[in-house]
Amino acid sequence: MISEAQLAEWRGAIGRSFTRTQLLDTESLRRFSVAIGGDGKVEEAQPPLGHWAWFLETSADAEIGADGHPRRGAFLPDIPELPRRMFASTAIRFEAPLLLDAPAEAETRIGDMRHKAGRSGDLLFVDVDRILTQQGAVRVSERQTLVYRAEAGEVAPLTMPVEAEDARAVPAGGELWEPGPVNLFRFSAVTFNGHRIHYDAPYATGVEGYPALVVHGPFSAAKLAALAARQGPLASFEFRAQAPLFAGQPVRLVRTEAGEFHALRCDGATAMVAKAGYVGGGNG
Repeated sequence: MISEAQLAEWRGAIGRSFTRTQLLDTESLRRFSVAIGGDGKVEEAQPPLGHWAWFLETSADAEIGADGHPRRGAFLPDIPELPRRMFASTAIRFEAPLLLDAPAEAETRIGDMRHKAGRSGDLLFVDVDRILTQQGAVRVSERQTLVYRAEAGEVAPLTMPVEAEDARAVPAGGELWEPGPVNLFRFSAVTFNGHRIHYDAPYATGVEGYPALVVHGPFSAAKLAALAARQGPLASFEFRAQAPLFAGQPVRLVRTEAGEFHALRCDGATAMVAKAGYVGGGNG
């Protein structure tokens, strides 16, 4: 059980920040576009979450942990009691278009931290804010929420979802998506994501307790954002992961009657929920 003293110590990392400058090169964005299923014509239209193509973590080999993530402690807090880290949710505002092949600056800051005791044990949620600016103006602002959890051996292992009868039915106005190991590897490559659950099947199943390779949360979000962008240019986009998706299984990407965008797992579970706001006003 996490104590108040431990939580107070970890919360000492709130406010920690760093700033980086990078050229927003076209080719990195093109690779990102192709990896998420786009046509790569980014000079004509940038993918809505294309800012994820830049400002990637570039830790040295000695700074990588056993799970493939950068070791905690330098920026994100080191929490030995909860060693597994996953992407939980994000809220993004698109303030102005990004300028390709021009320099940009990104400030990353730990915004908040909170503890929750759930059915699967202790969870620690860490909010990380990123502000991307060009020519002195904010272009993209984002708050990512990461969740820390216990070792797989301390929680019940997951089982492979069983496909429902309509699992492969193409939704009206939506998309049927079946990401495989190559798709996951390519997304890991373009985002420089070394987390082994996305490409190392023996590790994903034997160490972290998953039944197969896990689809990246940001990958699913990028697919939903592309679906949302069919309605018009995005002013904002937010999403929340609710259940894992696995390689080799169909995923139905749908727009609901309430205007949300959902990624539906093959067994009918809602794996991700997203909402979009549009330039000129209005929601998805």
